Amino acid sequence: MTHAPDRHSRTMLPIPDRPGWGLTTYDAKDPETTYPPIEPLLPPEGAPNVVVVLLDDVGFGASSAFGGPCNTPVAERLASGGLRFNRFHTTALCAPTRQALLTGRNHHSVGMGSITETATSAPGNSSVRPNTKAPLAMTLKLNGYSTAQFGKCHEVPVWQSSPLGPFDAWPSAGGGFETFYGFIGGENNQWNPALYDGTTPVEPPATPDEGYHLTEDLADRACGWMRQQKALMPDRPFFLYFAPGATHAPHHVPLEWADKYAGKFADGWDVQRERTFARQKELGVIPADAGLTPRHDEIPAWDDMPDQLKPVLEREMEVYAGFLEHTDHHVGRVLDTIEDLGILDNTIIYYIVGDNGASAEGTHNGAFNEMANFNGMAALETPEFMVSKMDEFGTPSSYNHYAVGWAWAMDTPFQWTKQVASHWGGTRNGTIVHWPAGIDEPGGLRSQFTHVIDIAPTVLEAAGLPEPIMVNGVQQSPMEGTSMLYTFKGAEVPERHDLQYFEMFANRGVYYKGWSAVTKHRTPWVMVGGALPAFDDDVWELYDGASDYSQANDLAAEHPQMLAKLQRLWLIEATKYNVLPMDDRTSERLEPQMAGRPTLVHGTTQLFYPGMGRLSENSVVSIKNKSFSVTAEMTVGDRMAEGVIIAQGGRFGGWSVYAVDGRAKFVYNVLGIHSFAVEAEAPIPSGTHQVRMEFAYDGGGLAKGGDVTLYYDGDAVGSGRVAATQPMVFSADETTDIGYESGSTVTPDYTSRTSRFTGKIHWVQIDLGLDDHDHFIDPDERFRIAMAVQ
Repeated sequence: MTHAPDRHSRTMLPIPDRPGWGLTTYDAKDPETTYPPIEPLLPPEGAPNVVVVLLDDVGFGASSAFGGPCNTPVAERLASGGLRFNRFHTTALCAPTRQALLTGRNHHSVGMGSITETATSAPGNSSVRPNTKAPLAMTLKLNGYSTAQFGKCHEVPVWQSSPLGPFDAWPSAGGGFETFYGFIGGENNQWNPALYDGTTPVEPPATPDEGYHLTEDLADRACGWMRQQKALMPDRPFFLYFAPGATHAPHHVPLEWADKYAGKFADGWDVQRERTFARQKELGVIPADAGLTPRHDEIPAWDDMPDQLKPVLEREMEVYAGFLEHTDHHVGRVLDTIEDLGILDNTIIYYIVGDNGASAEGTHNGAFNEMANFNGMAALETPEFMVSKMDEFGTPSSYNHYAVGWAWAMDTPFQWTKQVASHWGGTRNGTIVHWPAGIDEPGGLRSQFTHVIDIAPTVLEAAGLPEPIMVNGVQQSPMEGTSMLYTFKGAEVPERHDLQYFEMFANRGVYYKGWSAVTKHRTPWVMVGGALPAFDDDVWELYDGASDYSQANDLAAEHPQMLAKLQRLWLIEATKYNVLPMDDRTSERLEPQMAGRPTLVHGTTQLFYPGMGRLSENSVVSIKNKSFSVTAEMTVGDRMAEGVIIAQGGRFGGWSVYAVDGRAKFVYNVLGIHSFAVEAEAPIPSGTHQVRMEFAYDGGGLAKGGDVTLYYDGDAVGSGRVAATQPMVFSADETTDIGYESGSTVTPDYTSRTSRFTGKIHWVQIDLGLDDHDHFIDPDERFRIAMAVQ
């Protein structure tokens, strides 16, 4: 669309003020006193509203809009009035895709070679976005757009994720969003999320028992924000980024949505792939000559799964399908609000059905608690255990994920899954674009190669805005994507984005003018153990996309020269965009020292004060696989002590020191599967006292147990045993709180609303090791140690 002449020079942001010159009178009452009106900064006339909807962990073959078994009527409705893109690509992992989308640059260019939790000191994997690559939201805000984000933000470096920031990478600070309501990190409990309003921690407005669900809450907020924005600023366009945590694990959904799919997956994932493949051809979302890629040996056949487990596996997929349909429903509420406001015609809507392929991080059997696999403890979830828990899948008492086979089926017709950036199963996501004012062929299909880095330049071109050269005083590097606007006008227009590298954990490939050369290096669901080949020993494959949409026919043997050409091209692109050095480590990179990234906490002692809370796991000294003590000084009045002193983690893994019936108690919760409790023999006396818990780790490796002793003022008052511990991570979303507990609770003795400590806590201190033989901390010594640590 054409735009009227613009009086602003917009390549330098903020746009420099240009004061007008003219007669300055001495007296404001002088009739010759005149000044031009103060005009608000707005984008060029006709600039559209922009809505980007990004779902999480949805494979190409999941949504009914692209032939899948999960009903997504909103996506179908949007596609009937817009365009389906069947060759749109992501990065194969969530945080990299999101940072690429928000900046218009390749994920390694903006430091997001993997997720923030596995960041290293290498520039391409640091998780730190260079200030030379300002996000789209900042560019739009500085050009007069209203901007808001609702949902998941996985772009904050873990050492900057505490309630004190720094907030440079947070959406409502350096991210350019004037409004943010959502969560920081890779996933969240849909029933008990850890929410932020801007940079302020907030609690959900209701409980699961009162009908709360995160996706509904996010939609409520987004709809309310749009109504208010148009009521107060009708002439100002907005940029809305709606990124629910769905359908990332845990797969949480009201059971009536899951029950709609009862019995629909009884034939298993192999049959489901065939059904989806047929439906995709029937819809025309894949070419008629596309091939269905075969199952790899690493993925078990449905017929080979134990009969005892098959009802569990069915239920996993029923819950997932209900979760996706539920999410689509609430996306529909957002789109209905746009229509009700009368602004649908000039609103560009991107509905990106997944930030990567379907997630295969749930093991061959699926998971009651997906954190079991991340801790190398999936064996705890035996078939018998899974059968006993299947009715809880999707509810607040589970943290569930589906099996690898279902992820593969949800990526039909492609090979592999999320994390496998080499193949389309990891990176090709169905995408819908709707813009009545800018699309001439509603219901059309587009097959030009496109990528998530193309969205930012598309939005700028549609808004009539130049790519900025300077933002906040920093010269900018060019965007690396290609505007998709040309595709809106014709299916036959030659593609302009004809070269693109891919890489994730050394799974890598390159696309060039229809051809793709790829090599899979590691398998996503193998978290611990398993031998990896040397990079130079990886086996490369070659595909001709002109005749092979799904990468079903490997031509490496027939065209060795083309393969060599593309291998060299991958290396050139990898060098250009900070991909090197490749890093195929996974669990090792969770440990900051091994990974080489900064940590917020240093030393072996950490001091806390009452009211501190919402401290992410990376904001607290790690007590895993070692001995440690927790000491708290408190004053107890006439009322006996009750409530949480300190808690880390939640219902699905963590520990807590608290008081119940007046007595100090320590509980260690292993994955929500095993719980070990030690209680004092006597109540905490009234007055000011120290309560101390010492955990003497057995040693001899990871995840071992230990002996627990409780003390009042240095005197032992109870002892017991913890048989096992979590070695790597407690939770991706639960936090550490002092004097109360947010989210789901480690112990069933309290809920988040009843957990507040009844006495007065003065301080709490964690010490690694057990060097204090008096089992008591002298207050003066405590302060001396704390200052020394600082």
